[in-house]
Amino acid sequence: MTKTRLLAALIMAPIAIAAILFLSTPWIVALAAVVFLAGLWEWFELAEIEDTLARTVLLVAHLALMVAIVWASRSASGYSFVLFQLASVIGVVWWLLALLWLRHYDFASNHETWARFFKLAAGALAVIPAWCALAWLHGTEPNGHIWLFTALAVVWAADSAAYFAGRHFGGTVFKGRKLAPRVSPNKTIEGLLGGVIAGVLVGIGGSLLAGASAAQVPLVALVALVAALASVVGDLYESLLKRHAGVKDSGHLIPGHGGVLDRIDGVLAALPVFAMGKAMFGF
Repeated sequence: MTKTRLLAALIMAPIAIAAILFLSTPWIVALAAVVFLAGLWEWFELAEIEDTLARTVLLVAHLALMVAIVWASRSASGYSFVLFQLASVIGVVWWLLALLWLRHYDFASNHETWARFFKLAAGALAVIPAWCALAWLHGTEPNGHIWLFTALAVVWAADSAAYFAGRHFGGTVFKGRKLAPRVSPNKTIEGLLGGVIAGVLVGIGGSLLAGASAAQVPLVALVALVAALASVVGDLYESLLKRHAGVKDSGHLIPGHGGVLDRIDGVLAALPVFAMGKAMFGF
């Protein structure tokens, strides 16, 4: 599984990096919409929307909202990011609420209509703000493309380092204590720490490429730290959805990685946090 996982990552990573660094913001926004909506399609299945027509209608509704945000953001001087910023704030608030959901694991765990409603609302609050944060990061000058790459690299580094740190050191430092045993029994505190450290280091390195000054590095490190932790929340929340639905992966599109949602769950939570932190601290 590790070999398959690495091979898939080696194929996907260069494509994603090249797109982020060399495509213009409108193209990145469109490409990201395709990826995020693919993840949202899998989210609908985890929310137990079994009818294909119903899922299609829901997907079109979310696409229409994305188009409406872009259309309403037009201005005489180009595009305004106000709506994208507002959506990013909503995303940060949602992921704070998701922490409460993780604490109350059994909430909406049954198969009633009201439970599906909450999970569908959660999907919209996760996907749309993350897509808006991505557009905001990439479209902000100077070096927006590098800042977006940095934000994503924080998540990728945290996820990969957590995986390998958990495999090699899990249970050795904290005597087998798990991070969230009811939600994701395999995640360890050692893995969390390894992932967060890697995310912070990569965030600092990326920020220097993006032009951050030495005085801004501690602020970047703080934002990268919180973004890496947020990515863990996103990962855990998707694990909760999968456990409620009784499945191992959100899909089978990516060999060794599962579905699209399995690859972007941490990104959904980290992007709004990183974008807001960058705006707050002005780097």
